[in-house]
Amino acid sequence: MPALAFCVDAAMAALSPPLSGYTAWDSSLPAPEPFSDVPPSTDTLPDDVSSVTRWTPSHSNALYKVDGWGAPYFSVNSSGNVTVRPHGAKTMDHQEIDLLKVVKKASDSKSNGGLDLRLPLIIRFPDVLKDRLECLQSAFNYAVKSQGYSSHYQGVYPVKCNQDRFVVEDIVKFGSSFRFGLEAGSKPELLLAMSCLCKGSSESLLICNGFKDAEYISLALIARKLSLNTVIVLEQEEELDSVIDISIKLGVRPVVGVRAKLRTKHSGHFGSTSGEKGKFGLTTTQIIRVVKKLKQCGMLDCLQLLHFHIGSQIPSTALLADGVGEASQIYSELVRLGASMKVIDIGGGLGIDYDGSKSTDSDVSVGYTLEEYAMAVVQAVKFVCDRNSVKHPVICSESGRAIVSHHSILIFEAISSGKYTVPPMSSFDIQRFIERLPEDAHSDYHNLSQSAVRGEYEACLAYADQLKQRCVEKFKDGSLDIEQLAAVDGLCDLVEKAIGASNPVSTYHVNLSVFTSIPDFWGIGQLFPIIPIHRLDERPAKRGILSDLTCDSDGKIDKFIGGESNLPLHELEGENGMKYYLGMFLGGAYEEALGGVHNLFGGPSVVRVSQSDGPHGFAVTRAVPGPSCSDVLRSMQHEPEIMFETLKHRIEEYIHDEDNMAGAMVAGGIAQSFHNMPYLTIGSSCCLTAANGNNGYYYCSDEDFTAGADAVAGEDEQWSYVCA
Repeated sequence: MPALAFCVDAAMAALSPPLSGYTAWDSSLPAPEPFSDVPPSTDTLPDDVSSVTRWTPSHSNALYKVDGWGAPYFSVNSSGNVTVRPHGAKTMDHQEIDLLKVVKKASDSKSNGGLDLRLPLIIRFPDVLKDRLECLQSAFNYAVKSQGYSSHYQGVYPVKCNQDRFVVEDIVKFGSSFRFGLEAGSKPELLLAMSCLCKGSSESLLICNGFKDAEYISLALIARKLSLNTVIVLEQEEELDSVIDISIKLGVRPVVGVRAKLRTKHSGHFGSTSGEKGKFGLTTTQIIRVVKKLKQCGMLDCLQLLHFHIGSQIPSTALLADGVGEASQIYSELVRLGASMKVIDIGGGLGIDYDGSKSTDSDVSVGYTLEEYAMAVVQAVKFVCDRNSVKHPVICSESGRAIVSHHSILIFEAISSGKYTVPPMSSFDIQRFIERLPEDAHSDYHNLSQSAVRGEYEACLAYADQLKQRCVEKFKDGSLDIEQLAAVDGLCDLVEKAIGASNPVSTYHVNLSVFTSIPDFWGIGQLFPIIPIHRLDERPAKRGILSDLTCDSDGKIDKFIGGESNLPLHELEGENGMKYYLGMFLGGAYEEALGGVHNLFGGPSVVRVSQSDGPHGFAVTRAVPGPSCSDVLRSMQHEPEIMFETLKHRIEEYIHDEDNMAGAMVAGGIAQSFHNMPYLTIGSSCCLTAANGNNGYYYCSDEDFTAGADAVAGEDEQWSYVCA
């Protein structure tokens, strides 16, 4: 037996790098040659990172590709913090907003001048929203002017991308001067759009898409009666009958559009609704029938708009021009058939570059700029209309993702990180380990040690795995105890680490629900830029994946832009114990509307931040705490007030002391829990902590005691009790 220990000892000496905590028994043994085919260790970051002698913010800027996906709105300042350039390329240096300062303002306690909001946190920048609208309009204005196009561009925002009240109201306000309108796809969205456009331009379009019943059509016609520039787009041929009947009853002359199913098809993930077999729209045969029916009813003049949608995230201007050209020919044919056509609505599809690669062959990137997109559209429409001697139509687009994605940033904190640490094994540990091995495992161990001595990397791993599997079976049948199994695991992990085959990636636990805040990552694998928002003047020393709070194995982020399966990150113990904040960028479209309440984690807190000329360069114009435990419970039909009453009666039954303060404090703590957000509160105490005295409860501080008592004293203000 001891001879095997010597073999392992020599084998361990042969492994590179040397094992921490391991001391050789016999240095007189000949040192075998190190493995020649051992891959380089992946414990460190790639050479282009680890070879840098002095790390600067510009290195982080390059590492996280900030200029690629973030320009012109995001950059890294000299302090190593992410900054927001609220006016895009027009932002002056003194107008940049330090994102860390915004987070501190939002999350610090009120006694320290903060807003006392809990993370996760969405930060909205309406200035960015305004700049996106202006850039889109400017791009089309330039294309129209440079191409000698005789009409104009007039966009609409599809509210499905982000229905937040202030987002929609901002878009109407910022876009009013250039007649920017709204698109609705459901009855509540239509009601929202009608209300908001009452404060917009009278020429702004209100595009009514989606499947429609009589109520939807009635609302759209009433909107027209209210002098809103409403267009009912037919998604199904059958909708026309309802439009004709209800318009006659209401005495409203409708404006109608048709959505065409194009042959041009987007081949990527987002193109599933395009092409002849797409979910929405009419075929050429159906369009002709619509024209005939309108003509029969004396309403062909009501047909004024053609709509189509190639798909979201159109990757190239070549595909775009192909689809727009096909649609323009349909538009020209409708003019020939006698329709009073005025508008060509090219739908959505204006993509954004999530990974900064400028790729035309990716669902997370696009190979064009705003200016190139607008130019391709205008050129394609003009060419076809000129060929057919058709008057140039108003060009409308439904570019939601491109408008709202940049203005919203999700901030969350890493609360801990875990990486399996291989336990050290001394020579004595190895000898004891061998002596306790089952007899039939000795051969596996012998083969492992001999392979290590010979420097046979692949064989070493194979024998280690064989040893582990044999011992697992022994454990299952009860002939190996858990300590012995742990020793086998430790030895095999030690071998893997020594030859560079162990996994160096850490798991960072984040105070977030992927299902609530980044549902597109879970649902369709959508990638977003995620980076630390501070400490970017430090070299990231680790690589990690992100694991959320939910009790679900899918609740993790293990794919990142650039094809990476992990993210360069810093050690959590930062300067002065500062929390470690991460930001998810370009998530302003869809994520909030799609998020659910898996594990009853609700949405984040929200702040609106505008650039100002004050000392900090920004002003928080609105702050809303995230949904409380009560809020998310109500969303699932629970009644928190009754729940609390039930628990309160239980407390009165089971917790007793002379002055009943223990029960009152427990009730106060539970009441407060109902009103808190579901997410973890890092570094704070709780008024309910188990202990050995005072009937099993003690209170962390006088402040907690007072807070708990106040919660009970103010019950009637916080709760409307219902007796079951």
